[in-house]
Amino acid sequence: MGEQRQHEPQTEEVAETETVSIEPPVEDRALTRRHRVTAWVRCHQLALAVPLALAIGLAVGGTAIGGTASGGPAGADGHDHGASSEGEQTIWTCSMHPQIKLPDPGPCPICGMDLIPLDVTEGAGASSPTEVVLSEHAKVLARIETAPARRADTSVELRLLGRLEVDETTVHTITPWVDGRIDRLLVSTIGERIKRGQTIASIYSPEVYAATADLIQAERQLGKLKKALPIAREAAKAALESSRNRLRLLGMSPNKIGKGRKGGKARSIPRNVGISSSYAGTVIEQLVHEGAYVKAGTPLFKTADLTTLWAQLDAYESHLSRVTKGQKVTLEISSFPGETFTGTVAFVDPVVDGRTRTAQIRVEVPNADGRLSPGMFADAVIHAADQAAVEPPIVIPHTAPLFTGKRSVIFVALAGKEKPTYQAREVRLGPRAGDTYPVLSGLKEGEQVVVRGAFALDADLQIRGGQSMMTLADDQAREARSPVAIDDKFQAGFAPVLAAYLKVHSCLAADDLEGAEEAFAELAERTAAFTPKAPAKASDVWKGLARSIAARARQASQAADLAAARLNFEAVSLRMIEALQRFGNPGEAPLRLAFCPMAFDNQGALWLQLADEIENPYFGAEMHRCGERRHTLTTGQRLGPHAAELSPSKPPPAPAGHQH
Repeated sequence: MGEQRQHEPQTEEVAETETVSIEPPVEDRALTRRHRVTAWVRCHQLALAVPLALAIGLAVGGTAIGGTASGGPAGADGHDHGASSEGEQTIWTCSMHPQIKLPDPGPCPICGMDLIPLDVTEGAGASSPTEVVLSEHAKVLARIETAPARRADTSVELRLLGRLEVDETTVHTITPWVDGRIDRLLVSTIGERIKRGQTIASIYSPEVYAATADLIQAERQLGKLKKALPIAREAAKAALESSRNRLRLLGMSPNKIGKGRKGGKARSIPRNVGISSSYAGTVIEQLVHEGAYVKAGTPLFKTADLTTLWAQLDAYESHLSRVTKGQKVTLEISSFPGETFTGTVAFVDPVVDGRTRTAQIRVEVPNADGRLSPGMFADAVIHAADQAAVEPPIVIPHTAPLFTGKRSVIFVALAGKEKPTYQAREVRLGPRAGDTYPVLSGLKEGEQVVVRGAFALDADLQIRGGQSMMTLADDQAREARSPVAIDDKFQAGFAPVLAAYLKVHSCLAADDLEGAEEAFAELAERTAAFTPKAPAKASDVWKGLARSIAARARQASQAADLAAARLNFEAVSLRMIEALQRFGNPGEAPLRLAFCPMAFDNQGALWLQLADEIENPYFGAEMHRCGERRHTLTTGQRLGPHAAELSPSKPPPAPAGHQH
């Protein structure tokens, strides 16, 4: 066996022309059509920002906000870009649809507006598609304000409403041990405090009376047998003990049993038996009245210990992450204005009410002086902090981030620049804490964050085709394109899958539907057969890609026509491109990433091929050479996570070999 080695992730890219944005893999062209609808909505939102950005741009000499954010897919159609008299190339775009990049003037293909020139020459100022460069005058007009990112306590005051209730762990029910009639209630007032062992009622019970009479008879019989045989005396003692046990089971104490047989006569037995409480507390409910007949176990009273109360608070689900057991709570009771009471969180309900979207928080409140009563309303304040934070997090003002879907974008002022330069950056934020947001990732302490004017900067990026909040990749998307280490065995197993894909490409480029169907079937078979066990992370990534590739390939193997086969081929191509970003080129020959801007009604599509000359699989013989090469990957080389970005350091060169 050959020695296995770990291929270190390679991210170098050999660009033969400009790069192109690689959209996340889609499973259906319908999704792309939805993207077009989304773009229409965004353009109307952008209309509000365009006048501001253009006005600032005019103030600094005709460029939006005094600078340029390059790096979009300029010239993506691949035509020969016109050059000015000074040798500079001119790209034409639409002010309402900045994603449009054409080499010649004319109407916008989406809205019909006249295209305007887009300056992408060197020296524009921005060195990244996420940067905006301003002049000092433009900075003043845009009212840009910054503040340093700092660490701070993100504790907030959660104000919750609740009600005081009885501590349910101290609630007890007093019941009789025998059947009978309640002759007298010694406690008849709700709220009265009782002690343990205190008699609370008297009951007439024929059963107790008869048992006491049996006890007296047993005592009398034992006295008569003082001089009898030992066996007779033992029998009399057993009868006496049995009578005593019977009375104990009926709830009478030994002391009361002794009093009942005093004098040895039945008439000395009291007609009423006292019922005593086994618990101390306050009577909160009376369930019987005098004269009522009751059975053994019938509830007579309910008591509770009111020295500790519960405050049941309703908390919205957004608050639950900041509340934990043991937190201190301050309560304000309307009955005691100006006073505060303290408690401790004892329980957080793990179930959220589906109707109110709240969960209950139980707070234990000391009430030794008895001033608080169940049923009172309470306003609670919980000083809640992020319990997961080991140290105070980095926070930014709530005015700094721009939100669009799951993205949170901020602008950071770059230090050491000749002109004011601001970089768009995707960050991950925690829950809002007062007037700040904690930043979980994407920002360092001390960096200057734009807290006012961020929307104007983002509008400039959108107009210039840079990576604005609408197109900036989030950290999870970047992770999904990051390289994964593989070994020789993995590389050898992935190579046949790529070979089958390239065979599909050749058949589609030659308009060979029958050959493409066979190649798709082979691709599905090889994809399913490649089941690596190691490296573990590479294996997990491949499982997700393989399911999509195999499913699309099986579907395409039964395609009704070339159009259906090509639609599936595009979805497979996007997955294979993602595989090259993660694993690299497993083949021995260089691999080309190519792009045709006219595929699928000018929406554009990518593919992989071996030939140096364009072989378009989406048009076949109709436009066999339509397209352009974007990257060439040697053996083991990967497409970087940012292969989609156009290099901002130079204008896009005129693509070679793009014909229609």
